[in-house]
Amino acid sequence: MANIQYYDVILKPVVTEKTMALMADKKYTFLVHPEANKTQIKEAVEKMFPGTKVAGVNTINMDGKNKRVRGTMTFGKTAKTKKAIVQLTEESAEIEIFQGL
Repeated sequence: MANIQYYDVILKPVVTEKTMALMADKKYTFLVHPEANKTQIKEAVEKMFPGTKVAGVNTINMDGKNKRVRGTMTFGKTAKTKKAIVQLTEESAEIEIFQGL
């Protein structure tokens, strides 16, 4: 496994209708490094967003989608991704990047 630093773990937030509804329960969804584990994700969230305490982390490995080049019979796949749903504790501060969305 590669040596992953905490700032390399979280790639970007996932903003959809479903994830915005989960924010009411203090659950935030991020795209994360495919080789990151739950403890690395927890440490990264607590270091990157001061005042947050993570109660739990759920991860989802998503396969790449099948794609075809237009006009030819060439097939390929998009890259595999990994999502993490982070549950914060009740006394934890909220994550600011989601404010005003």
